[in-house]
Amino acid sequence: MKPAFFSKDSCYLPPLRYPALCTLRRGARSDEFQYIIHGGKTPNNDLSDKIYVMSLVSKTSKKMIFQCIEKDLGGDVPEARYGHTINVVHSRGKSMSVLFGGRSYTPLAQRTTEKWNSVVDCLPSVFLIDFEFGCCTSYILPELQDGLSFHVSIARDDTIYILGGHSLQNNTRSPNLYKLKIDLPLGSPAVTCTVLPGGISVSSAIVTQISDTEFVLVGGYHSDNQKRLVCNTIVLEESKIEIVESVNPEWTPDIKHCRMWFGCDMGKGSVLLGIPGASKQLIPDANYFYILRCKGAEEDKEEELVTQICSQTSSEDPGDSTPFEDSEEFCFSAEANSFDIDDADT
Repeated sequence: MKPAFFSKDSCYLPPLRYPALCTLRRGARSDEFQYIIHGGKTPNNDLSDKIYVMSLVSKTSKKMIFQCIEKDLGGDVPEARYGHTINVVHSRGKSMSVLFGGRSYTPLAQRTTEKWNSVVDCLPSVFLIDFEFGCCTSYILPELQDGLSFHVSIARDDTIYILGGHSLQNNTRSPNLYKLKIDLPLGSPAVTCTVLPGGISVSSAIVTQISDTEFVLVGGYHSDNQKRLVCNTIVLEESKIEIVESVNPEWTPDIKHCRMWFGCDMGKGSVLLGIPGASKQLIPDANYFYILRCKGAEEDKEEELVTQICSQTSSEDPGDSTPFEDSEEFCFSAEANSFDIDDADT
C-alpha cells in the first residue's frame, strides 16, 4: 500500500459509505482512467447527491496524488441515494454513464418523528449521464417494476447486466437478470431492457474479473440472516451471458460461522473479505481480513482463500454508529472494458 494525497486544486471529498463507483477511460486510445463516484452516506448520515470525478495526476514509488472535481449536472439529476450502481457504456464511438437503483430517505412530506431516517427504494429509473456536456436524462422502462439496491452490475460495450439486489418494498431478493442495451446514435439515445432467465437471488455480492470475458461472483446474502457461501462464474460472450456455479473455496470456520461479512474487489481476480473481530472472540474491536484469489481458465478455474493477512483495530465508537441495514455491507460493480490482463502491479 502507498499513501495517497489530493492535489491543492481538488474539492473536498467526504468519507462516503455505499456510493456507486466506476472507471471512465479519458480517451478512446488513452491508458488513463478517471474514477466516477456518486451518492453514498456521509459521516453525518446524510445522503449525497453529488458526483465526483477523481484522476491520478502524479505517481511515484512513495506516494500517489489524485485530483478530485465535483461535477455539475443538468436535466434529470438523480436524487441523493446509496446502494446503487453506475457503469460506463460505449456505442457508436460515444460513451455515457448509466446509473440505476439504490435507496433514499423517505420524502420530507411523508416522514414522522418515529421514522425520521427511514429509507425507501428509489424509483426504478435508468439515468444516462453525459459528462462531456454535463447533462442527465432519466428513462422509465416497463420491465423494471421494483427498485433494487445492493445489486450487481456488469457492463460490456453497449450492454449492462443487472443481477440480484434487494427490494425493501417487497422484502425480496429478485432472481431476475436484466439486460440493458444502450444505443447512442447522433440523435436521442435509445434504452431497452430485456428480462433473461438464469438469474440468482442474492444481495450485496462482489464481482471480480478473471479474464476479458469471465467474472466470479462472490459473497452476499440469501436472506437477512443467511450468507451466500456459493461462488459463480459469469461468462460474457458477444450478446450472451452464462452463469454457472464454480468450485467453492475452503472457507475458514470463522468465515462460515460469522453473521456478517464485508469486502471489495481488488482487481485481477482478487477479493478482500473482512469479518468483525467479535466473530473470532479475540479482540472484539478488530476486523480480520482475508484475500480470496479467483483463478482464471489458465489456472484451472480454482479459488484459493489466502490465510488471514492482517487485523485492524476500529477507532469508531460503536455507540455513535448506526446498525447495518439489510445488505449494506458491500456493493460493487465491474466494467468488462477496463480489464487489462497485462497491467502490472504497482
